[in-house]
Amino acid sequence: MAGATELAIAVPRAGVTVSALLDRPAGALALLALAHGAGAGMRHPFLERLSAALAARRIAVLRYQFPYLESGRRRPDPTATLEATVRAAVATASELASDLPLAAGGKSMGGRMSSRAAAGGGLEPVRGLVFFGFPLHPAGRPGTARADHLTRVSQPMLCLSGDRDRLAELELLRPVCRRLGDRTTLRVVAGADHGFHVLKRSGRTDDQVLEELAATAADWIRGL
Repeated sequence: MAGATELAIAVPRAGVTVSALLDRPAGALALLALAHGAGAGMRHPFLERLSAALAARRIAVLRYQFPYLESGRRRPDPTATLEATVRAAVATASELASDLPLAAGGKSMGGRMSSRAAAGGGLEPVRGLVFFGFPLHPAGRPGTARADHLTRVSQPMLCLSGDRDRLAELELLRPVCRRLGDRTTLRVVAGADHGFHVLKRSGRTDDQVLEELAATAADWIRGL
């Protein structure tokens, strides 16, 4: 993204350093530490466009890599390493923008690992978590065990999920969010799949969906 500052984040638990990009617009009102999904890194077009749309709404964004992609591997790191990376990114974000309210989250796996890190402690500076497509279960294998740890998350959570998401069937996701109570806000994106793509017959475009995601997330983050 034009104007983004390249950074490096040390992850002591893993003994590695990962790349990061900070985009802080003039007059920023908050900062979101944004983690990528399992199959694509921080420069994926979706995250590039989402970060730009959030910045346009005065939400600064810190995107960062997980170690496995930093080193060119395709298999995700062990959960402990992923969680440690989230904690390191949040610590860096807190130092870089100590004057801004801080949120964390990510796309798919990145959001799930952010919530696991919060559930395990160490994300105290974070005021809220944002999930862009929470991967509740593998495709074709419905279940809710991946959400069990969310009961230990103390921060408010925003879950943005498409109604065609095969990794988060709504008949399972809605009850999970209801059980979590007022701490969780579910926003269903009409016509969207797990990647927030929409079919042509929906009458909407992917760009319109992305603007909806950014507007909803920015409004929610500003209210933390």
